[in-house]
Amino acid sequence: MKTSILIPAHNEAAYLPACLEAVIASEPVAGGAEVIVIANGCTDDTAQIARDFAVKAEAAGWTLIVLDLAQGGKLNAWNQGEAAASGEVLIYLDADVVVSPPLMTQLSATLDVAGPRYASGSPNVTITGKDALTRNYTRFWLTTPFMVHGVPGFGVFAMNRAGRARWGAWPDIISDDTFARLNFAPEERHRVPASYDWPMIEGFAALVQVRRRQDIGVAEIENRYPELIANDDPHDRTVPLWKRAVRDPVAFVTFALVRSAIRLPVLKSDNRWVRGR
Repeated sequence: MKTSILIPAHNEAAYLPACLEAVIASEPVAGGAEVIVIANGCTDDTAQIARDFAVKAEAAGWTLIVLDLAQGGKLNAWNQGEAAASGEVLIYLDADVVVSPPLMTQLSATLDVAGPRYASGSPNVTITGKDALTRNYTRFWLTTPFMVHGVPGFGVFAMNRAGRARWGAWPDIISDDTFARLNFAPEERHRVPASYDWPMIEGFAALVQVRRRQDIGVAEIENRYPELIANDDPHDRTVPLWKRAVRDPVAFVTFALVRSAIRLPVLKSDNRWVRGR
C-alpha cells in the first residue's frame, strides 16, 4: 500500500533540509512512498532546496514531488498536496520536524487497515537555546493531560484514505492538527513507538503568542464543530495539578506565568498565523 508524505513549507529554507534528510534516511516503506513538498507563497529558496533533493531521494528509493504554489496558507497546501498524492496512507509532516528512521514505516503499517484510522508518533520536544524559561515551561507542559494521554499529533499526524474521507476540503481553520485528531474517536487513534523531534518555540513573548493562537484554534473548533469535542481524550487519569506543582514548583510557576500572560492585551497580536507550536 503506497504512502504519501505531505510537507507544507512556507519560507522553510532553514528547516527543510534536515526534515528531508531524515525522511529520505527512513526505513523502506512497504508498497513504496512519495514525498510531496508543497512550497506555498515562499519568498525564499524553499522550493529550490526541495528540488535539490531529487537525486538523493531517487537514489534512496523515494519519489520526490515539489509543488511551488504562489498562494500561501497551510490549509491550501494540504488541499493541493492531497490532490497530487497517490498513496492510500497520508502522512502530514511539518517542515521543521525531524523523524526517526522507523517512524514512516510504523505509521504506514498501522494505517494499513480497511476502516478509518489515525496515527502519530512519540514526540521528542527539543529546545536548541539556553532560555531557562522555555525549559521550565516545557518541563511542566510535558506533564499536562494533552501530553500524557492519547495521541497529540502535533508536527506529524497520519490517516488512511477511509479516515480522510470523513470531510471534504480542509476548512480555513487555525488548528489543523486538532481538527484532524478530533475527527477520529480515541479508539481510532494510535500512537506508534517511533519518535520524532519537534522544536519548541523559545522565549517568553513567543511562547505566549503561540499558546494563545493554539487556544484560539481550539475554541474555533469548539464553536464551528462542536460535535468533534466528544472525541477528545478523557483526562481523569492524569496526576492532579497540585501534585505536579509540588514535584516541580519552578516549572509550575513558569507555566502558570505564561498561561496568565495569554490574557494580557498588551501581548495580543492580530496575526492569525505565527510560526511555532
